[in-house]
Amino acid sequence: MSTRRALLIGGTGPTGPAIARGLEQRGYDVTILHSGNHEVAEVDHLRHLHGDAFSDDGLRSTLGDETFDVAIAAYGRLRSVAEVLAGRVGRLLSIGGVPVYRGFFDPAIHRPPGLPVPTPEDAALATEHEDGKSYRIGRTEHLLFDTHPTATHFRYPYVYGPRQLAPREWCIARRILDRRPFLVLPDGGLALVPYGYVDNLAHALMLAVDQPEASMGEVFNCGDDEKLTIAQVAQIITDELGHDWELIDMPARFAVCARPLMQNHLGTHRMIDTAKLRTRLGYSDVVPAREAVRLAVRWLVQHPPERGGYEETALQDPFDYDAEDRLVSWWRTATAGYDTLELGYDELPGYGKSYAGPGTRNPRADTRI
Repeated sequence: MSTRRALLIGGTGPTGPAIARGLEQRGYDVTILHSGNHEVAEVDHLRHLHGDAFSDDGLRSTLGDETFDVAIAAYGRLRSVAEVLAGRVGRLLSIGGVPVYRGFFDPAIHRPPGLPVPTPEDAALATEHEDGKSYRIGRTEHLLFDTHPTATHFRYPYVYGPRQLAPREWCIARRILDRRPFLVLPDGGLALVPYGYVDNLAHALMLAVDQPEASMGEVFNCGDDEKLTIAQVAQIITDELGHDWELIDMPARFAVCARPLMQNHLGTHRMIDTAKLRTRLGYSDVVPAREAVRLAVRWLVQHPPERGGYEETALQDPFDYDAEDRLVSWWRTATAGYDTLELGYDELPGYGKSYAGPGTRNPRADTRI
């Protein structure tokens, strides 16, 4: 019996090595196709094809007449990949992104602002008029299934973990390493933003490899089971690095220094529904989100991005501490005296009275209903 062959287009990015490892564990003979400009030790032992994954001609000249049992497109121009691999592969699994949804980049498109919570796979996609980038992502998905009706497509969230070129956690970790006295959290850091740890996302793809009948012709949102708020991520990293600082709650409209961390100018949720992945393919995190954040920040501390280098440029975080100091000084002046402000209430507004009683943590009112 011949060994099954797998083509992994990409393979050296955040989830690439974990995908390659999963394929090897399943007995595949793995070939990696990428530019060759960025090599990582985890996949050095595999066969590499170096070429242009962003053009039809580049892919054709690199692949020659080779065929594969399964291909995973984690890099390159997906339209070209789908076109060139037609008739060459038994199955195609591809990776796109959750920005395909209407309002992902601009939640104000919705009235009131904000995506549906959670956002399922059949939610409205962006139109060309609303957002050209999101529209092209959706158009590529349609073209993929036109060429490969049995393909499986994954909508990745933001990815975190080793080798991430726009590492969200660095916005917090660098400030801790620089011994900053505070971190600004927009709207208290309560926003939910879709994230997936590298090993968890690779696991989602392997479930589709293992279950072709359940996954062919399907689109899956993917991401960590537990959706952590920005504040929870900040608190976990603060604990991991043993720093003592103030987490400052500030309205998002003022918290401009926190936009790279929030990855938007609005503090609305962008919570993606991953129920289909869990129910159809049996997904669950292989690394719990709270532990994954710790692993990601440990890796960053051991492999710190260059100051002012590519990662910080991609994050668009200037780490301008003088500007942050001025902002926080203004905010403290604006809110000074609130704790002693006399509002004139005869009785302060309350909450939870209908559930108050023996054993509850809700404050119990002096008067009964």
